[in-house]
Amino acid sequence: MNNQFEDLKLSKNITSGLEKQGITVPTEIQTLTIPSLLEGKDIIAESYTGSGKTLAFLTPLFEKIDTSKREMQAIILAPTHELVMQIHNQVTLLASNAAMPVTATTIMGEVHIDRQIKKLRDKPHIIIGTPGRIMDLIKKRKITHHTIRTMIIDEADHLLERNEAATIKAILHSTSRDKQIGIFSATINKKTVDVIIPFMKDPVTLKTAPKTALNPNIEHMYILVDRRDKFETLRKLIAATNPARALIFISQNNEVQEITDKLNFHKLGAASISGKTSKEDRKTALTRFRGGKIKLLVSSDLSARGLDVPEVTHIFHLDYPSTANDYLHRAGRTARGSFSGTSIGIIAEKELAAIRIYEREFKIKIAPIKLFKGKVEYLQENQKTL
Repeated sequence: MNNQFEDLKLSKNITSGLEKQGITVPTEIQTLTIPSLLEGKDIIAESYTGSGKTLAFLTPLFEKIDTSKREMQAIILAPTHELVMQIHNQVTLLASNAAMPVTATTIMGEVHIDRQIKKLRDKPHIIIGTPGRIMDLIKKRKITHHTIRTMIIDEADHLLERNEAATIKAILHSTSRDKQIGIFSATINKKTVDVIIPFMKDPVTLKTAPKTALNPNIEHMYILVDRRDKFETLRKLIAATNPARALIFISQNNEVQEITDKLNFHKLGAASISGKTSKEDRKTALTRFRGGKIKLLVSSDLSARGLDVPEVTHIFHLDYPSTANDYLHRAGRTARGSFSGTSIGIIAEKELAAIRIYEREFKIKIAPIKLFKGKVEYLQENQKTL
């Protein structure tokens, strides 16, 4: 495996820019994908959350952008506003640190379309956005689709398995046939591939593990409680683990605000994001969370896709998600990059079956724990205090 970005044929500008972010050694997915993207190949890339996929596609994209031309050259599709903004922030940071005049803009729903049309008049090199609004602007001829040479689909399984598939196909049909396509996700299945493969040219499949995998730096635990005791157990776990930053996941949108209010009543400093939260309120909550003004963010599964806050040390599940893939994306919000993290399920007896599914699917051990005198202890063979 290559152990330096220079070995991947990235320019000095980019490697120096990465160094300013404290990034000097490529991750496995970066080592696998960057050479293929630089060679112009279409790729299907799968790697666990937190493994560095964003820079895996941005660094070769920067090499390909012709900054002497004032034209739109690439589209990056992402499923949520939060992920769109996160990618845009990384583009802006890399352009500044690498001293490269690469420009980008964000295109999303719930934002006034006239404002976005005005930004597109500047002909940004990279357009980052959600599929519906991008397609709207292609139809309005505000995005010069014939100049698009690269298309990146991030969190591809989430986009292509849901109602967005038809829109993405329409975008692919409307852009240049000669474009390069890269799809990235922590989980890519046959259904995802079947949708996209007709648009690709001899794609290369690149995976960091033979099967869909979880970051090995995450420790998985669960505590068994009566359903009525879940919130009190959460409160005690927060006191016992004292997380630097924690995400609390709840499956039901309508319970998110209730749990947030209870945490704040106990002066624990929480904010929330869910499908019912406005874009501005989600942005405010995430800014406060990233900046350390609050330590707890309560969320539906909305933020399990793409949210990158390296300081997240703990994930608490007030209920387990409906699928193993959802567990993967939730748990993957901790242990970003080289950090380690902890995922703790606060579950009722009927949720025990999910543990066996997750353990079998991801070849992990989810250890039972208990609270004893204000501390977290393992049960059974793992008798130690955390």
